[in-house]
Amino acid sequence: MVRQGKATVLVGSQWGDEGKGRITDMLAENADVVARFSGGPNAGHTVIVGDEKYELHLIPSGILHPEKQNIIGNGTVVYPPAIVKELEGLKNRGIQTHNLFLSENAHVIMPYHLQLDRLEEERKGDDSIGTTKKGIGPTYTDKVARRGIRIGDMLDLAFFTEKVDENLAYANAYIQHNFPEEPLLTTNDIVEEYKPLIEVLRPHVADTSLMLDQARKEGKVILFEGAQGTLLDLDHGTYPFVTSSNPTAGAVCTGCGFGPAHIDEVIGIIKAYTTRVGHGPFPTELEDETGEQLRQKGHEFGVTTQRARRCGWFDIPIMKFAIRVNGLTQLALTKLDVLTGFETIKVCTHYEVNGERIEHLPTNGKLLKDAVPVYKDVPGWTEDLTDVRTFDDLPKAARDYVLMLEEIAEIPISIVSVGPKRVQAVLRTP
Repeated sequence: MVRQGKATVLVGSQWGDEGKGRITDMLAENADVVARFSGGPNAGHTVIVGDEKYELHLIPSGILHPEKQNIIGNGTVVYPPAIVKELEGLKNRGIQTHNLFLSENAHVIMPYHLQLDRLEEERKGDDSIGTTKKGIGPTYTDKVARRGIRIGDMLDLAFFTEKVDENLAYANAYIQHNFPEEPLLTTNDIVEEYKPLIEVLRPHVADTSLMLDQARKEGKVILFEGAQGTLLDLDHGTYPFVTSSNPTAGAVCTGCGFGPAHIDEVIGIIKAYTTRVGHGPFPTELEDETGEQLRQKGHEFGVTTQRARRCGWFDIPIMKFAIRVNGLTQLALTKLDVLTGFETIKVCTHYEVNGERIEHLPTNGKLLKDAVPVYKDVPGWTEDLTDVRTFDDLPKAARDYVLMLEEIAEIPISIVSVGPKRVQAVLRTP
């Protein structure tokens, strides 16, 4: 069965959308605490429990387990209207939310951040990054510039008003100079909008690093839930077509205030094929009927934006890259069922760039853009996998596909997902 240590990290190992939410939900059953460490409401996790479908954006997937503590760490950015709406939506469906704790040091997405995000994307036109326009980038920019507003700053209304006034003057000056026809926001409007939201969030605000350390000392099992994916990492991803934070495993330490020596397992979530949303290089992308077939069968449309995801065959250099930069100890392979019906499945083994064989993922954006995938053909299968619960019950071709990837990865594939529901998974002995 999957090895789950006292502290286990789950990370996306491609461009996001790998199915982290449902794997987190599954492993949360054996955890006491589930914590998010990076990103914001630009992430989207879908979890299906029975006939119920839950779409979560910032709140950890562990919220569906009422006995678990759920933590949103300081490395995240929080948009109060969105998280309050998410809380209310869960409450209306009978889900308890008293067990959610929000780091007082997490940065706050303000209305002017959304405005700046939208304006910059519109200005860039065809050269835009393809952001979700959720204000993520501008919020992290203010954080790095040391003028950001943190959750704890909102709890004192006078201090919060002062900070908003100071930061809005800066944002409005920039907008007025570069986008003179854009209407400007006012401090009063922002404070009045956020005032009731602050009171909803106040009971959830805590020193979450201290909470996590206490849980560790008490021998509790902690599960860290990643957002987005390795190739969207600000430092290690396909820059500049990346997010504004670090979705890789190392960010747990800074994003939750949790020491690296206390981490036991790092599980990478990887899809049985490859997808990405937005712009940027994608060597195995299929812009044909096969790509559309993967998109429709896999329901590849963004939870947050509903944008159609770009689809392509499995990419081994990407898998090896994710294993290396995250220090992965296990893999969870998702959406194997989507490949049912393909007579032949292609797997990218390496690239060719200007006639040269490259077996690793190029960090140079131009090289990756010019990379031509070299494929290995493997037999497909026609059998439906959605009711399979043991590895031996998978069709031979499906088993061989998993075993081939495992041999190349040199770490165990301990979970194989064969459908979107909580129960549709095969657990393997590492």
